[in-house]
Amino acid sequence: MSMEVFEQVQRKLIQAKEDRVFENVENQAIAEKGFTPSPESKLVSTRDIGETHYKLAKIYYDKADLEKAEYYFLKALDACELPQDAFAMMKISGFLVRVYSEFLRKEETNNYIKISQMLLDTVFMSKDWQARAEYFFYLGSTKTYLGEFEEANKNFSLAVKKAQESNEPEVVAKSLLLIAQNYFQMGDLEQSFRGLCQLEQLLSILNKGYLKGSMYLLYASIYNRRGEHSRAVEYYKKSLEELNKKSCWNLIGYIMLGMGVSYKKMGDYKKSILHFEMAQNLTSGSHFKKLHSKITGEISEVNDSNIDFIIDKTERIIKEKSLGTIDFKHRFVLLEILYLLASNPGKYFDKEDLSRDIWREEYNPLIHDKLIYTSISRLRKLIEPGGEKNKYIVRGKDGYTFSPHVKVRFCHSGSNQNDSISNIEISAPL
Repeated sequence: MSMEVFEQVQRKLIQAKEDRVFENVENQAIAEKGFTPSPESKLVSTRDIGETHYKLAKIYYDKADLEKAEYYFLKALDACELPQDAFAMMKISGFLVRVYSEFLRKEETNNYIKISQMLLDTVFMSKDWQARAEYFFYLGSTKTYLGEFEEANKNFSLAVKKAQESNEPEVVAKSLLLIAQNYFQMGDLEQSFRGLCQLEQLLSILNKGYLKGSMYLLYASIYNRRGEHSRAVEYYKKSLEELNKKSCWNLIGYIMLGMGVSYKKMGDYKKSILHFEMAQNLTSGSHFKKLHSKITGEISEVNDSNIDFIIDKTERIIKEKSLGTIDFKHRFVLLEILYLLASNPGKYFDKEDLSRDIWREEYNPLIHDKLIYTSISRLRKLIEPGGEKNKYIVRGKDGYTFSPHVKVRFCHSGSNQNDSISNIEISAPL
C-alpha cells in the first residue's frame, strides 16, 4: 500500500512538472470550485472522502495507534489533487515521515521526504506559493529531515516573519518550536532556550495544547542536558499534564523515557527502571520501534555495570567507566574517529583509511600527517582515564585500532546526523 501510494504521488508530481499548470494558483482554485458539471462534482466527492481519511488518521496518530494512522494517511494522500491540495500533501507526507521513522523503516521515511522535496521543486515554484509563510515552514521542515539545521532555521525565521505580517500566530508558534528543536539538535542549548521563551509568551495567548506539551518536553530535555535533572522531571510532568488535557498520547512514551533518564542521572536507578518499563508498557513495540530501541539501551546501561565505554552518537556524549560523561558536542571529528575505531575493534586504520573515512579526502602527507596525529592525541587525552596510555586507542605498524578487550556499548548506534530517521522528532509540529 505504502509504495503504491508513493508511486502514484510521484507520477502526479512528474506530470505537474511537465504540464507547468501552477502559474496562477488563485485563478485555478476559483476555476476548480465552480461551473464544470459532473467531473468537478466527482472531484469534490473524492476530496471530501480524503479529508475524512485525514481526520481519522489524525485521531489514530494522537492516540498512538500509528499503524491505523499510516493506513488513513495513505488513503488521504491518494485522494489529494494538485495544485489545490499541495499544502495538504506536504502535511500528510510529514506525518508519514514521522510514522515511518518510528517504525524504523528508513526506505519509506526517505520516500516521503522525497515527496516533500518534489512538491517544493514543482508545485511551489510559483511566486503565489512562495509568498506564503507555509512555504518557508515546509521548506524548513524538509531541510530538518535532511539534517541541514542551520539552513532550516533560516527558513523557519522567514516563516515567522511572513506569518507575523499575515497574522498567522499558529505558524509563528510552530516555527519557533522547530527553531528551538533544531538548536537543541545542534547542541546550542542557549539559543534553544531563548526560542522556547519566545514561544511560551505566544502560547500564553494562543491555546494550543499539543504545542505546549511539546514545548515543555523540549524544556525538560534542555534541563537534562544542563544537568538540572530535578527541574527536568518537573517539565516532563508539565508536558504530560498538558497532553492529557488534549487526550493526546503519542508522546507519553518519550516523556516516560525522559523521566527515566533524569532519575538515572540522579542515581535513583529504581525509579529510573520503573519509568523505562512504563514507557515500554504504554507504547506498542511494533509501532514505536525507535522509542523502544532507546529504552532498551537505557535499561541495559542501568543493569550492566561491566561496560567500560558507552558511545551515544545521537546525543554526542561518551561515558567512560571512571571518567564519567564526556561531552563531544563540539568535537565532531574526534567523535567520528572514535566511532569508526570503536565500531571495528582490533581492525587497524592507517593514514590513508582515516583520510578517506573521516575527512573524505585522498591522503596527502603534507596535510593529513599532522592532522591525524593531533586529532588522535586530543582524543586520547579526553578518553584515557588517569593518564593511562593506549588503554583504548592502540597504535601499531599498520595504523590505529581500538582495543578488542574493551567492553563497548553503542546507544542508538544506527543514528547519525546524515541519517534522516535520527533527525525526525515525533513531537515536531506540522
